[in-house]
Amino acid sequence: MTTSPRPLRVVAVSGSLTHPSRTTALVEAIVEAFGRVVPIEPHIITLNSLGPHLAGALTRSKLPAVAEQELQRIESADLLVVATPVYRASFTGLFKHLFDFVDQYALVDTPVLLAATGGSERHALIIEHQLRPLFGFFQALALPVGVYAHDSDFTDYKISNEQLTDRIEKAIARALPLVRSSLVERESIERALAGDEQGEEPATTE
Repeated sequence: MTTSPRPLRVVAVSGSLTHPSRTTALVEAIVEAFGRVVPIEPHIITLNSLGPHLAGALTRSKLPAVAEQELQRIESADLLVVATPVYRASFTGLFKHLFDFVDQYALVDTPVLLAATGGSERHALIIEHQLRPLFGFFQALALPVGVYAHDSDFTDYKISNEQLTDRIEKAIARALPLVRSSLVERESIERALAGDEQGEEPATTE
């Protein structure tokens, strides 16, 4: 008897500090597009909402429960979708501050789809020059195709450029084989750990 694979735990992070936000709209569109091709359990974290709960904390132990809960979601995700607006030629400070609290080894081999928004195409390399090195530090699996969008791709904070929609679909098509492989490996580890927790004693010889 075979069982259907469980839904992907997809956690998305928008580094935008404002609402409404093109960056958040991009994140939502990417998550929705994933949901059209595979079963998912989505959760979206927006820094404009979470940011006040991070302020003033210098160590993770000083964070309030709401922030700790979001960190645990990030660390247990099957897939991360992360996006930031370009701010002072990099990601926003609160975006980095959030990931400064993430355990150094919690994201090893976790697939991460990288995305960003900016005022023009000139900032598109933020994905390669800023985001990819950050998640390389975590030894995460930064997926091969990122998604960059600029202001003209949106109308009233909604995607209105079909070329951007095509880029999202291409990124997901390239990501799915890696995401599925990662999920199979993760489920195998979870089953092994569940077996250990049942307390089965190893066989012994006299």
